Amino acid sequence: MAEKILEIRNLTTGFLTDQGMVKATDRVSLDLEKGKTLCVVGESGSGKSVTALSVMRLIDYAGGIITEGEVLFNGQDLIGMRQQDMLNIRGNRITMIFQDPMSALNPVFTVGEQIAESLRTHKKLTSKEAWRQSVEMLRRVRMPDPEIRARQYPYEMSGGMCQRVVIAMALACNPELLIADEPTTALDVTVQAQILELLLQLKKEFRMSMLLITHDMGVAAEVADRIAVMYAGAVVEEGTVAEIFERPRHPYTIGLLKSIPGLEGERGGELYTITGSIPPMSKIPSGCRFHPRCTYAMDVCRTNEPPLSQSLTGHKAACWLDDTGADDPRPAKPNNREAKVTIGTRPEVTQP
Repeated sequence: MAEKILEIRNLTTGFLTDQGMVKATDRVSLDLEKGKTLCVVGESGSGKSVTALSVMRLIDYAGGIITEGEVLFNGQDLIGMRQQDMLNIRGNRITMIFQDPMSALNPVFTVGEQIAESLRTHKKLTSKEAWRQSVEMLRRVRMPDPEIRARQYPYEMSGGMCQRVVIAMALACNPELLIADEPTTALDVTVQAQILELLLQLKKEFRMSMLLITHDMGVAAEVADRIAVMYAGAVVEEGTVAEIFERPRHPYTIGLLKSIPGLEGERGGELYTITGSIPPMSKIPSGCRFHPRCTYAMDVCRTNEPPLSQSLTGHKAACWLDDTGADDPRPAKPNNREAKVTIGTRPEVTQP
């Protein structure tokens, strides 16, 4: 059995509001093997970034509270760890690339100084040696003229250059785990491809594991070993890239795949959309949280929350329509309706 570097068990994170405690993640469980890439996908508001911030224990500084669960990093529980102790792990053994590179960089310090700071803090290098390694890191992320760029400020650089700086900062201490939260969102398509290629190359070079958060199924297909689909704070499906793309088992996953432009080779047609939007976390519906937007919702979907069942191959899904891998009994599919979706295949999904 492959060794796991990250194990998330029943992670529940919430925020105190005027309406009381509102969950942002609800019993999220994920595993990441050493040297592998796990992509967490879903629409905005699915709880992807909160999950990442909870792993880093940065959620504590954002007003969030972890109410339940474990986050095991190489078997060590990060949830019960003091923030003082987390300083030795965060930015050193676990690092994170944030969504907006411009907001992640300090505008009053040169980029070289910002990279060197983590090297001085975690590797106890002298200022001269830290600066030398900062320039070398910029060279490794393919920054043009790294000696010159190291002395420049973030506002003097393009978005793609700033993203390379952020990647250099994240990898400077040779981390075991890299968390990348939408690392290509603020970039144009050409630069996105370059950054993804760079991340894959550096992952192999540094022999690290990666947790990649994205809303782009195409990006997940390019870089992932496994994909976890989140909806409204919970994991609704998880499997290998082949399983997710060729044999999706949850209607939400099917909708995400259908929403990829030109996936089926059709150009110029109407783009498929999933009806409705993610509900506010303070108003999660009863039963299956996706049922108000699901074309195939049954009565049981409105009253009972489906468990995240696992097939013999490890493919997981939380859907009452799915009976391909559950050991527990499932309700029979209704005969008084025409179910045009066959879970476990690439179905032809039609809008309601």
